[in-house]
Amino acid sequence: MTVTIEKEPPRQPAVLRLLEQSDAYAASLYPAESNHLVDVSTLEKPSVAFFVARHDGEVVGCCALVDAGDGTAEIKRMFVDPQARGLKIGRRLLEYIETHGRAAGLSAIRLETGIHQPEAIGLYRTAGYADIGPFGSYQPDPLSLFMEKKIA
Repeated sequence: MTVTIEKEPPRQPAVLRLLEQSDAYAASLYPAESNHLVDVSTLEKPSVAFFVARHDGEVVGCCALVDAGDGTAEIKRMFVDPQARGLKIGRRLLEYIETHGRAAGLSAIRLETGIHQPEAIGLYRTAGYADIGPFGSYQPDPLSLFMEKKIA
């Protein structure tokens, strides 16, 4: 089994399909006002590092690290193809972006996830992310969970 993770452009057909799956999944769990997804054009901004996981060359996961400009960054669009679950792709993506964040001189990585995603919450907690309050432009939302990990 060969899994690779590289910084890649988000605007490619296999990645766009994965993002569509992510959108559909989020829409099945939460109302629109509680979905904090960013679009592809946002993922292409210079302040965003977008990473793609491939298994034997096929796109199976992605995530973005959005630099907040204050020494922190936020994980956005973390998603693994359901058919690739069990391959530890999420864990590998998380480790990869933390390594990237350290190399970029970040002090902490933050995220927002939904309360109806126990697998994601478990992954983040196992990796050392702790609950925090809303950050950046987020408002309190009973369907959101905010987390942070100090990496410096």
